[in-house]
Amino acid sequence: MKKNLLSILIRYLILIITGTPNFWLFYFLFTPLTVYVSYFFLKLFYENTLLMGNIILVNSIPIEIIEACVAGSAYYLMLIFNLSIPSIKIKKRLLLLLFSFLLFFIVNIIRIIVSSALFISGAVWFDFAHLLFWYIGSIVFVVGIWFFSMKLFKIKEIPFYTDVKYIFSLAKKKP
Repeated sequence: MKKNLLSILIRYLILIITGTPNFWLFYFLFTPLTVYVSYFFLKLFYENTLLMGNIILVNSIPIEIIEACVAGSAYYLMLIFNLSIPSIKIKKRLLLLLFSFLLFFIVNIIRIIVSSALFISGAVWFDFAHLLFWYIGSIVFVVGIWFFSMKLFKIKEIPFYTDVKYIFSLAKKKP
């Protein structure tokens, strides 16, 4: 009983620490990765490509990789899903987290490359596609990756619900 309560406390404390302040840990880790990998792939497709900080110049057209492009909050949401499920051994939890982060990173890089190509080509529907990717795509990608990961790793518990159910079961027990 104490072990389960301690596990819940530790998992949710990690969530609070990593989310405070403003997902800094995710942006610290994923901003350089996102910028350099995006630059690498854009350089493969476009000859005149330069990197200046978080700005990739393609044929003198600036593409700025801002925090929204990095999607730190999406990584945090996946961490929330991961840590809000009890009864996962640490090795499996880490593999699940690495897999979901890597899959989202790949999808995010593809999104950035496609959006950049639309912007560079001057496509009239760039704004629509960019906003669609940003508002709807990121949520669909995170939820889709999460469900795919749950199936792949054979996780049966439900985030939050299983912890809450356990805590309420303790409250119902008589001392």
